[in-house]
Amino acid sequence: MPTRTGVLIPIVVAAVIIGVAGMLTLPTDLKLESVEFPRGTIMIDDKILEVQIADTKELRTRGLSWYPEKLPYNEGMLFVFDGSGTRSMWMLGMQFNLDIIWLDGNSNVVAIEKNVPLCETTIEVMACRENGVSGDNAKYVLEVTAGFVDKFNITENSKMEIISI
Repeated sequence: MPTRTGVLIPIVVAAVIIGVAGMLTLPTDLKLESVEFPRGTIMIDDKILEVQIADTKELRTRGLSWYPEKLPYNEGMLFVFDGSGTRSMWMLGMQFNLDIIWLDGNSNVVAIEKNVPLCETTIEVMACRENGVSGDNAKYVLEVTAGFVDKFNITENSKMEIISI
């Protein structure tokens, strides 16, 4: 009969190998320290935010991954898609928890996920890659530092106004 250690060691080794292989298969430009995003300004309800804009596949893939510190409450990242659909967001490489807000083509909030945790362990990283949080019928996704939604009372009745992007 195998011992607990005899069973756990191969599982841990496999998880580490899978995690390392997953990180190695990420595109090199995804892991770069500095990426320049276009910038813009939006307002959600009465809160004005300066946003980094992720409007290409490459920028959406990178997102806030490996961003070194929490964003102030007056900043965020706005993901812009060509049309409305189910939009999954993953937390690979995140350094802090996020509130994620999905908005439709009319800039109405359609879903909110608060305090989405970052992925720290190898097993969490694999789950993050496969099972991100998602919202349906979204043309835009706004990522902000966790706590933003509660602090500014953002609800599914909230609306975004694009000032400049």
